[in-house]
Amino acid sequence: MAIQSLASYAMPSPDSVINKVDWNFAPERAALLIHDMQEYFIGFYGVESPLVNQLISNIRRLRAFFKAHGAPVIYTAQPIEQSDRDRGLLNDMWGPGLNAHPHLRKIIEALSPEADDIVLTKWRYSAFKRSTLAEMMKDMGRDQLAICGVYGHIGCLTTALDAFMHDIKPFMIADAIGDFSLEDHLMTLNYVAGRCGMAIGVEDVLAARSTHSASLTREDLKRQLLSALDVEESEFDADENLIDYGLDSVRVMMLVTEWRKLGIDLSFDELAREPTLNGWWNIIDRRLPAAVSA
Repeated sequence: MAIQSLASYAMPSPDSVINKVDWNFAPERAALLIHDMQEYFIGFYGVESPLVNQLISNIRRLRAFFKAHGAPVIYTAQPIEQSDRDRGLLNDMWGPGLNAHPHLRKIIEALSPEADDIVLTKWRYSAFKRSTLAEMMKDMGRDQLAICGVYGHIGCLTTALDAFMHDIKPFMIADAIGDFSLEDHLMTLNYVAGRCGMAIGVEDVLAARSTHSASLTREDLKRQLLSALDVEESEFDADENLIDYGLDSVRVMMLVTEWRKLGIDLSFDELAREPTLNGWWNIIDRRLPAAVSA
């Protein structure tokens, strides 16, 4: 009746999924939903699961990106006191759940909600059921929902389908969800891609740029770097070598491509000479007048 131990598997690539629609992900229109990342649900994967480690790392990157763009971050968490009426048929399918394990109710420490985050009480598979999520999205002027967390083929999928029914475009982040198995994971991605939304990757989200941005500021640069790195803002040093933070050449070239769209032409060699936020900003700042006049 209860969830069995879950084995790790290789996180699938979003490139393996064919989307029926071609929606443009826009951070100024989106909210991030971090779904059910509680100790209870993550515990079924065991200790030091490679899948969970990658999942946490990717969600942290997504969270940093959304915060950098001033976009809301929303968590769901099931409560520990659920009456039989509250749980309904969940008791038949899964047993008492968190009722029997109240000490595992917390969202895992690596993804602990911050003061400005929203935490919704989760009663059923869908995050929209018995919650104000739909009204909240409307009030915030957000009509896109990026979904990550666990479990893909249960709550994440049902929430995506429910978002579609509310005319909210769901984006299932293919490499930022965990599931019972690779087969369940792929089923989730293919269903969303063909029936109710888009399956995209973490890198697709991080490459998105607000359509309201007209130029590049030092704060923009810092946000872009934090989005590309697995590091908290409080731990980030503007004079520290970005390579030591884990920035690789692929992400550098993605940033260079984005800057060129703004008319800021930089080479990889220039950036490699002083790979710090302040070093890069000194170079970019000298190029901005030319970009603006162009």
